[in-house]
Amino acid sequence: MKQSMRIGLIVGVVVISMAVIGCASLPLFGPKAPTKAVAVLRPLQGSTIQGTVSFIQEGSGVRVIADLSGLTPGKHGIHIHEFGDCTAADGSSLGGHYNPGNTMHAGPEDKERHVGDLGNIEADKSGKAKYNRLDQQISLNGRNSIIGRSIVIKEKADDYKTQPGGAAGMRIACGVIGISSLESD
Repeated sequence: MKQSMRIGLIVGVVVISMAVIGCASLPLFGPKAPTKAVAVLRPLQGSTIQGTVSFIQEGSGVRVIADLSGLTPGKHGIHIHEFGDCTAADGSSLGGHYNPGNTMHAGPEDKERHVGDLGNIEADKSGKAKYNRLDQQISLNGRNSIIGRSIVIKEKADDYKTQPGGAAGMRIACGVIGISSLESD
């Protein structure tokens, strides 16, 4: 009886393992992966930042387009963080930079970097900033999917080298990244 229970347990573990492996290879969003996502930014730490960040699948990359206002003039770090939780006034509920590959922090053009390392956005004298870049590491589906995570603006420029976050200072705005209702066919 004990040997048959052991065999049954082994068979059960094998079946469950195969099911988990099989499910891991399926797309996260059914047969049609999302092609557009959006985040509406809200201020943190008493800032007045507002705006939107759009994410559009283009071939093997994702175009990131930001249109923001309420920033202090100059450069500000722009990163994707691991959690889509903007509830803490200081942004502490967002976790760290999205880093599924467990790599070092770097600039957006570096091959080895956090998936969430998008670099800097620069605000003009009036506090307005635009960002438009095709990123080859983020995705709207699969292992590097950013859906449900957050986009974060920092108070200072990212230096691309200080670990783990580029010495960019406080988190001053965030938005949860969700599938856009403007999906194209």
